[in-house]
Amino acid sequence: MTADIVPAISRFSIGLALGGGTSRGLAHIIAVETLDELGLRPAVVAGTSIGSIMGAACASGMPGSDMRQFIEELFGSRRELLRRLSQRGLSTIAEIWNPRTPALINLEGVLSALLPRDIPGTFEALKIPLAVVATDFYGQGETVMTDGPLIPALAASAAIPAVFKPVRYKGRVLIDGGFVNPVPFDLLRGRADIIVGVDVSGEVMLPDGAADTHMPSSLEASIGAFHITLRSIVREKLKREAPDILIRARVGSFAAFDFYRFKEILAASEPVKDELKRGLDRRLNEIAKA
Repeated sequence: MTADIVPAISRFSIGLALGGGTSRGLAHIIAVETLDELGLRPAVVAGTSIGSIMGAACASGMPGSDMRQFIEELFGSRRELLRRLSQRGLSTIAEIWNPRTPALINLEGVLSALLPRDIPGTFEALKIPLAVVATDFYGQGETVMTDGPLIPALAASAAIPAVFKPVRYKGRVLIDGGFVNPVPFDLLRGRADIIVGVDVSGEVMLPDGAADTHMPSSLEASIGAFHITLRSIVREKLKREAPDILIRARVGSFAAFDFYRFKEILAASEPVKDELKRGLDRRLNEIAKA
């Protein structure tokens, strides 16, 4: 993207949709950093699962560099992670990240302990409008949350079955939003001039050194099925409509809870920066020709 295009693109409002994909969602930091570098601030944000959490950080006004620093401090220090978790009665990393732990985890409590202080307690206190997607378990459909308590909404959006407890929110029982809308760019139609969707669903990952005949554990199968569902829904959705710019981070080699591999995830996500810049350049040219 040439320097003269930056002021041109800044005349248009940006809608940012951040998709679900567990630890792979750390790739969203690169997208936010890229917009920061260009001096662009989203006018509206939508997110699903990990995308809703990253979206809340963005909507709170956190620069991408601050998001990166927070992740480095949190997952780069066992002591810091344990300190935060112990404040909520979650005393060991295994209780949170060990894939062999059968108990359902209270994600709302985890987020209360781990989220940066920049993220407020309500949607209304955010600096940028945010839409958070969850799945209504009994209603069997999409629930979009845009007001009220924020942390329970984020927990609901990221409540992967068999790992995290469902969340009761405003009288509804909610689970992970990836089952209905993994990359919620459609929620931004009519709310921004240019809509950017970031897909981090990736593919099903084999354990290191395993062949494709590896028999997954129950939890590996559940998480793998979740990622397959995300990719299938996105694929079908794109047959009907697409965002102006769709970015697919190359993070399929990372497992669901590889947050401690944040340096590798961020490094693998670096191509997102150039892809987003090229996408904005292309979209600006399309608008100019229209």
